[in-house]
Amino acid sequence: MTNVKPPPKHKATIGGYLKRTWMLYAMLILPAAFFIIFRYVPMVYVWVAFTDWNLFQPSLWQTPFVGLDWFRHAFALHDFWPAIRNTLTLNVLDLIFGFPAPIILALLLNELKFKFFKRFAQTVLYMPFFISWVVVGGMAIQLFATNLGMINQTFDTSIPFMTQPWHWVATYIGLGIWKSAGFGTIIYLAAISGINPELYEASDVDGASRFQKIIYVTIPCLMPTIIILLILNVGSMVGIEFDRPFVLGNPAVFARADVISTWVFRRAFLNFQYSLATAVSVFQSVINVALLVTANVLARRAGERGLF
Repeated sequence: MTNVKPPPKHKATIGGYLKRTWMLYAMLILPAAFFIIFRYVPMVYVWVAFTDWNLFQPSLWQTPFVGLDWFRHAFALHDFWPAIRNTLTLNVLDLIFGFPAPIILALLLNELKFKFFKRFAQTVLYMPFFISWVVVGGMAIQLFATNLGMINQTFDTSIPFMTQPWHWVATYIGLGIWKSAGFGTIIYLAAISGINPELYEASDVDGASRFQKIIYVTIPCLMPTIIILLILNVGSMVGIEFDRPFVLGNPAVFARADVISTWVFRRAFLNFQYSLATAVSVFQSVINVALLVTANVLARRAGERGLF
């Protein structure tokens, strides 16, 4: 018997690897440039939070160092802690009512058997995501105004959707769900499409109903995706987008609508307190990172796959 020698193994080289995968790295150039220019380069100006800087300073590095004075000053302001409270309140309510919404929508869409209607429903649900909050704010005034709003005129009511604090909070949460829930289903539908069909076939053999398949097959298979997105949501609990509360807010509900992002905007661009605004932004980022790490550790200890 003749011994057949295996073909010689070619030693992998960096040049050969790059020759095979250069297109993948080329596709990374624009995303990497975006993060470097708009995420990492501005981090240099975190130094402003520890200095007494203003627009007339000749150089950032020549401004006097004040240490943590701006942080102490922010914590002593009477309107800082209400902004923190409002931010946490709105984010917790968004998490309670807004986070499950795309999951429920994805489960319902997955159960639709008529492909045409399913695609039509997905398109209708995605559309609000692409509408600017400025436009949504104008629509909200036309729909929910106490006296001239279409809803109150249609039903002959005078519900203060936009002028009473807790009515405003409910309107704020509802508009957020309407705008983002449909687009959020994309991730869950993609995860559902990756579930092994044999699991559903086995449940058919066991006589499971459609509802039982959702409870015992679909949702458990979605749990890794749900946990990762939940961790990301918890990690931004102290942060909040600027345009949504700024556009929907008004003086009548200022006590509930003033959040960290609007507080920072007011201090930086109306009062020109750039160091104070930067200090609060740094504080906000540190707390968000701490919450993200804590949520990830708790998820891993609970036996789930964390973010890292």
